Amino acid sequence: MGELTGVTVRTLRHYDKIGLLKPTSKTEGGHRLYTDNEIKKLQQIQFLKKIGFRLNEIQSMLASSEWDWSDSLKSQLSFVIKEQENLKKIEQSLRELIHGIAVEGEENWLAIQKIMQLSSKDKEIQQNYRASIFKEREIKLWKKVPNMTSDRSDSLEWIALIGQLKRYIKDGPKSTKVQNIIRRMDEKRLEEFDGEDEFLDKLWEIRMSQKQSEKLGLYPIDQDVLELLSEAYVFFMAEKNNPQPE
Repeated sequence: MGELTGVTVRTLRHYDKIGLLKPTSKTEGGHRLYTDNEIKKLQQIQFLKKIGFRLNEIQSMLASSEWDWSDSLKSQLSFVIKEQENLKKIEQSLRELIHGIAVEGEENWLAIQKIMQLSSKDKEIQQNYRASIFKEREIKLWKKVPNMTSDRSDSLEWIALIGQLKRYIKDGPKSTKVQNIIRRMDEKRLEEFDGEDEFLDKLWEIRMSQKQSEKLGLYPIDQDVLELLSEAYVFFMAEKNNPQPE
């Protein structure tokens, strides 16, 4: 029976004990014997378990000839959808924490504290604020802005670059390591937002304000990291537009 259905003897014993699936008979040695009917019933039990029903629910479903299958299945579907929504929220929180730790480096608790602060904010208020400051076409651009819940490779690289920038903060804005990071950031800016300077200027102004960033739902990057980024970018653009002769 177990080899045929993939069910363990222990499971069959439990089903027998709770009255869910009784064997047709037992041998003198205590082995349970099942007919084709019991095997079919066991397959039904295993299928219903697979789609999320509990054993007590399955017992009632199989015992009653008047069971409302349509209602039960619709209720189960509704439950599964809600569970998916909850799991999606957990997935996003886990991504935020992983990415937050990537930004903060060894300061794990700082990342956790920031993500807790971020998750406590009202998402609807943030959405309304976003709609009030961005034009309709800019809302589409907003969707391309890297965020801490994304698993897109583009967002992951931005997160890694910010994390690197924080680690090299003591090197100063003109250091080679910092300038290499800024160079890659500028390449990514051109890849995603070339010609969208008005949008980027607006976004940067918000990012530099802790209060506005919070209202927009942006991850709270330390002010000294933002200032380093700003100074390093100004230096980078000056060098880019006026290269020194070799």
